[in-house]
Amino acid sequence: QVQLVESGGGLVPAGGSLRLSCAASGRTFSNSVMGWLRQAPGKEREFVAAISWGGDRTYYADSMKGRFTISRDNAKNMVYLQMNSLKPEDTAVYYCAGRSAGLDRLGASEADYAYWGQGTQVTVSS
Repeated sequence: QVQLVESGGGLVPAGGSLRLSCAASGRTFSNSVMGWLRQAPGKEREFVAAISWGGDRTYYADSMKGRFTISRDNAKNMVYLQMNSLKPEDTAVYYCAGRSAGLDRLGASEADYAYWGQGTQVTVSS
């Protein structure tokens, strides 16, 4: 099992950047696909990005391509989301999530993920 704790959220002006971090604990982190999803007020949770076990494959939602970068450091049990050129519509609670160990597909659905952090708030002002 994997436990996840996000950090790095905050208030940023439009066009700014933030780097979210996710600290993971658990023996299976290094062979778990990891992802970031977000939920804006009044909206369903949506996929942001995912990364493979070794970090060699990534997958992004179309609206995040070119602006967001997901990465991981298995030696430190960390996952990151670098967010650039932020827009007010990026305002949401951002969740770090993990797939069950051994699953290789980069999940893009909330249902793909078994483990969740508590979320970190990102607010982008216009």
